[in-house]
Amino acid sequence: MGVKGLQHFVDSCCPEARVTVHLREMAKRQRVCTSTANIPSPTLVVDGMACLRHWYTCKDWVCGGQWREYMELLKGWVEAFTSAGIRLVFFFDGVVEDQKRQVWVKRRRRVNGEISKMFRHIKACGVQPGRALFCLPSGLATFTCFALRSLGQSVFCSEQEADYEIASYARQHGCMGILGQDSDFIIYDSAPYLSVAKLRIDSLTTVLYDRQRLCHAIGLTATQLPLLACLLGNDVVSEEQMQHIRNNAIATYRTNNPASHRGAPQGQKVLAVSQLVSSLWGREEQEPEFIPHSVNLSAPHRELLKKGVCSYLLPGQDASQRGDISAPPSAFEKHVSPQILKACREKHVATEGFMVYSVVCQGVIHCSNTLEDEEDSELLPQALVYKPCRQRIYGLLLLHGHEGSSVDLPAIREWFVYGGNPLKEPDMVHPVPVHLPYHQPSLDLLWFGTSPEVPTLRLMSFLSIFDCQEFSDLHGDIEDALLAALCLVTYIVLQVQTLSQEDVDAYLSQAVCLRLKSPNDLQNIKLPVLSSRAVQLGSLYVRGLGNLLGANCASGSPLPGAALMPWHSFDGRLFHSKYLLAHSGTEKAVLLESDPSRLSLFIRLREKLGEACGKRGRVLQSRPCAPERGPGVPPGTGHRERHAGGAKDWRERGETGGGHGHGGGWRASGEASGDLSECEGRSTAWRVNPHSHSYPYGHDGGAQNTSRPPTQSRGRSHLNRGRYRAAPR
Repeated sequence: MGVKGLQHFVDSCCPEARVTVHLREMAKRQRVCTSTANIPSPTLVVDGMACLRHWYTCKDWVCGGQWREYMELLKGWVEAFTSAGIRLVFFFDGVVEDQKRQVWVKRRRRVNGEISKMFRHIKACGVQPGRALFCLPSGLATFTCFALRSLGQSVFCSEQEADYEIASYARQHGCMGILGQDSDFIIYDSAPYLSVAKLRIDSLTTVLYDRQRLCHAIGLTATQLPLLACLLGNDVVSEEQMQHIRNNAIATYRTNNPASHRGAPQGQKVLAVSQLVSSLWGREEQEPEFIPHSVNLSAPHRELLKKGVCSYLLPGQDASQRGDISAPPSAFEKHVSPQILKACREKHVATEGFMVYSVVCQGVIHCSNTLEDEEDSELLPQALVYKPCRQRIYGLLLLHGHEGSSVDLPAIREWFVYGGNPLKEPDMVHPVPVHLPYHQPSLDLLWFGTSPEVPTLRLMSFLSIFDCQEFSDLHGDIEDALLAALCLVTYIVLQVQTLSQEDVDAYLSQAVCLRLKSPNDLQNIKLPVLSSRAVQLGSLYVRGLGNLLGANCASGSPLPGAALMPWHSFDGRLFHSKYLLAHSGTEKAVLLESDPSRLSLFIRLREKLGEACGKRGRVLQSRPCAPERGPGVPPGTGHRERHAGGAKDWRERGETGGGHGHGGGWRASGEASGDLSECEGRSTAWRVNPHSHSYPYGHDGGAQNTSRPPTQSRGRSHLNRGRYRAAPR
């Protein structure tokens, strides 16, 4: 979050603190200065979370992510620095600290509102909205950590506030700078703060925010900056808690400076508080880590302010004032061995694991916004779809040796963002044991065991989490990425009762076809229209890959981590194209791009899924679903309708079918602005010959149609649902 208003002040009101720098030249100078010291090559510490929006520049972002193209972009970004002799060290947020919880919740609610606007735009226009409604693909931060590690980079996940760990690392290792976009880095007495927003990757130039020049401009010393940050408002001290201090400071400033050259309100606020801080230390020769008594504060607010000031003290900077910052005791240490605790922390910090540290050591797990349509009446949110899976992961981690008494049963606090969840308190979720044909193996055996039977135990534990034990015979027979995809799709089918055969065909065909696609092939896929339902199904799949990661880590990694990465089993545009084809009734040979080997593999996976579901009483049905019509929908029409028959039934209805799908309105996919009114100007309706198997704008074939079947029952309604319940098994 940074310091309230400070970044804007430096960018808009304090040009003397901004210095354009050439990173190649900075690196050369540092090599000269450290040539006689035993210091590695010039190192730049990168705030990974701040870079995500600058890294993900792929054209498509609503369909679930263009992961192979994203990997190429990351590779090029990293190579630009390494070719200049600059070593990169990446940090990502690994926790949400309690003191930042309300800020996190507030931000999540705001993003949910933007996602709702995005879905309304897609349903009205049939195209991706413009950058005004841009939202990162679900799971981007999680998988970026693994992507950077696969590129040979040093990547760390924080155990506490990431900004603090970044500043500490940069100071301790004499790094050439911190690349990010957070004004807290101006306050820390650490390496120079470099802007990722101003970075030009081709020339490796950016803007350096000079701490000393800022201090000179506002009349403070560097040691007074932490108090300025807290009075303006930061992650520890909220803006509201110091409002009366700022109001008094601004009133005094305006009286003393009636014609300030920095008259903008934001500039006035920073200058007024700076003047106040300077005057306090002018009257009272206090050390900066103490709060002058003349500040009009209640005792609790004074302690809070002191805590905020001390939070900027890095190791070696009078740590006695910062308080205890060591890792808190593990939430469930009595349920696991010390060796497991140590391994959990090591995996977490090195970004080699997922979920296990949050569960075992913290007892709390977070999941940010997902591209989900709150108005959808049939698709459950991913948080609830994967809840049974997470409960089994928790059980594998925590329930070995538990006597079964509910008195001492551990409970995980889940902060998951989904429609109907006000995020006022966490969901308390209890672990559930996995069902194996033998006793549940201990976690120590799964993680550290070396006996011959351990690999089988690991695989069966992993498959049991997704209720897919019968797929063990496929291990080693098909690619690991396809086995993971089959487990995930089968699990989704078992949990989401409204998933159709067409949805499954889309999931499996894209997984089979992706293997031979280049990033350029995937970029060139043309989508004639976007379906809001396919958008949500794409995000549901990617979130499922995160749960596969957690299950794999908890089980002792029976599958290589690379097999669970989205660039090996999912592409948003490819999935969306397969979804449109499958729901148009396209022949399976065409869906698999007329490739006999792909078709054979697809049929095999489809049959295995059908057998597994049949054993559990889940029968897939064909329910073709045309995309939304777009603008001009008759008032009162539901946003999506479904027909239980085949594609032929509603294709023959042509323009007479009810609902959104009839009467044209499908458009060539592009990027529109966030304003729905702009949809009205585009009337590139396209109609398709029912016997054709090609998109009007190119791509691997398939008939599309603009009709919509009449409404039929789609399962339990969740429109005003408050809390969801998972679909019955």
